[in-house]
Amino acid sequence: MKYFLASFAFALLAATTPLTQAQEFDMSLPAPTKSGYAPVNGIEMAYAVFGQGEPLVLLHGGLQNRDDFGPVLTELAKSHEVIAVDFQAHGRTQPFDRPMSFDAFATDIADLIRWLGHESADVAGYSMGGITAIRLAVDHPDVLDRLVVVSAPYAYSGWHEYNAEGMRSIGAHLAEEMMQTPLYEAYAAIAPDPTNFPKLLDQMGSFIGNDYDWSAEVRKIAAPTLIVVADYDAVRISHATHFFELLGGGQADGGWAGEGMTPNRFAVIPGATHYTINTDLRLAAAINDFLAIE
Repeated sequence: MKYFLASFAFALLAATTPLTQAQEFDMSLPAPTKSGYAPVNGIEMAYAVFGQGEPLVLLHGGLQNRDDFGPVLTELAKSHEVIAVDFQAHGRTQPFDRPMSFDAFATDIADLIRWLGHESADVAGYSMGGITAIRLAVDHPDVLDRLVVVSAPYAYSGWHEYNAEGMRSIGAHLAEEMMQTPLYEAYAAIAPDPTNFPKLLDQMGSFIGNDYDWSAEVRKIAAPTLIVVADYDAVRISHATHFFELLGGGQADGGWAGEGMTPNRFAVIPGATHYTINTDLRLAAAINDFLAIE
């Protein structure tokens, strides 16, 4: 039971794309224009830049890496300079000895934007990356132009309880079992040192199941924001709509000419789940449409 709950939690946090999706979609990415390691907030974080245009930072989910956006990243790179990262201990980035936290992750991204020579950038985050993007908007508003939050709650209670319970069970004690899964195979294929897998699980377990509630802080987010969820997401639909309302959205009729609308938007991807939305081209279309708003 523990193994099932934890593996389910990994998927909710954006685990590797299911094999059925890998067969349906081309998960290959275009060649990056630049890649390497950025010295940010005390660690060396792997990053890659794709395409040309206004900068858009793309943040993956837990136990994932930048490759797992697949066709969504490819589509976004047709009109943006997509900056994709691997979070601490994920993908190509070493775990280091720094405790994981959303505060630290947000500072990593703020430092990366500046290190790459940008004063600010648009940021889109999915699941764990989406929670990080929320924290970035609160802690580092100066580096953020527009915000896209995909399948991510502003409070831990926003997860369905079954999913929250699974996340609370994550730890290195599950490493041996998890090493028999495709999730580990994907990790080992690109990790600098695959023996760090138990350390990744321990670092994740130390913070990913902790309670938080940023409802008071998200009200102050000034950046135009798009909230996106699947209709069958791991995030409660009621929570996502309340998030939109906290930002001032959906409070009244928008008016014939949109005069009652705020700069914020809300989108639901129908027939999707938390496990499929990160590779759904409708997500790329929603992001592109939002970023094109003058």
